[in-house]
Amino acid sequence: MSNINKVVLAYSGGLDTSVILKWLQDTYQCDVVTFTADIGQGEELEPARNKALQFGIKPEQIYIDDLREEFVRDFVFPMFRANTVYEGEYLLGTSIARPLIAKRLIEIAKETGAVAISHGATGKGNDQVRFELGAYALNPEIKVIAPWREWDLLSREKLLAYAEKHGIPVEMKHKAGGSPYSMDANLLHISYEGRHLENPAAEAEEDMWRWTVSPEKAPDQAEYLDIEYANGDPVALNGKKLSAAEMLAELNRLGGKHGIGRLDLVENRYVGMKSRGCYETPGGTIMLKAHRAIESITLDREVAHLKDDLMPRYASMIYNGYWWAPERRALQVLIDDTQKHVNGWVRVKLYKGNVIVVGRDSKTDSLFDSNIATFEDDAGAYNQADAGGFIKLNALRLRIAAKLQNR
Repeated sequence: MSNINKVVLAYSGGLDTSVILKWLQDTYQCDVVTFTADIGQGEELEPARNKALQFGIKPEQIYIDDLREEFVRDFVFPMFRANTVYEGEYLLGTSIARPLIAKRLIEIAKETGAVAISHGATGKGNDQVRFELGAYALNPEIKVIAPWREWDLLSREKLLAYAEKHGIPVEMKHKAGGSPYSMDANLLHISYEGRHLENPAAEAEEDMWRWTVSPEKAPDQAEYLDIEYANGDPVALNGKKLSAAEMLAELNRLGGKHGIGRLDLVENRYVGMKSRGCYETPGGTIMLKAHRAIESITLDREVAHLKDDLMPRYASMIYNGYWWAPERRALQVLIDDTQKHVNGWVRVKLYKGNVIVVGRDSKTDSLFDSNIATFEDDAGAYNQADAGGFIKLNALRLRIAAKLQNR
């Protein structure tokens, strides 16, 4: 352990990472650099700085970085260009944040001369995999300290006892039994796990949800949004240009107002267990629906189908921590190439938990030809007789097989 002189810790300032900070100092006898990422979790982050100072961390070794724009622009938007959904439902709000945090951990380690990084992910979850695969992909020589795989503080009671012994401040909610859920939030989503939700048969309490009203209590009046797209990314809302982070934040607000984006899911974790979680992803739910709508008139049929074929594989790469792997990078090049002509606008209607596409157009890249698609007189734009030969050619193998079976 003596060869580790400095560690960069992914630090939230909460109970777990505060205990980890002290544990690293005592166990490894090393300097600790704290890194707190603002990716839109909506919490005041300065308390993390104050807590780090209480542990003797030097001010210049406390990093609190606003990564909201980079998070949405360079991670969320590229993922949504692929219409990414894991296991048919999950929009990967937690998964997509981890490669950015891993990237910044490695950058800070280089800046400060640290030889190791550390995180608070438990040994049961996916995040340990995502953090560490990302770190090793970006710096194969980095050392990783995962306290939950080393220490014996494997219960809330032991964590609280350690905190009390070492004078680590503990919020009253922890002393009183703690928050009923383990939560993770960023600009894309907020997730809830643990406690009450560990029974997959139990419905989540209504007061758990923080970003969305229930569909029953959503406004009785529908709201319309016009979303403008450029190269596959949303760039303007109702005529107003917005940055990536501003766009997602505003869609979250509007979607939450109308009860959009709630999900109750039992997922298959990377480590082999099934895990029940609840998620709120209002802005992401709107973006997914709108993006598919603009692609429906701008993408070639076979390109669209190819994207749909590849999407589950792409989603698994992100879920399993392979954002920085060569196969994900290669696939991203293909996906981004398909988005060069995904330009135009989409109109959606938000109403009581639903996102309803009601219009879409592209002045420059639409492949929709009303002269061909019309049910009225097309003035010879389409020869319906051409379909006969096509059908017979495609039916040939079926007819041959049928004759053989009927012998």
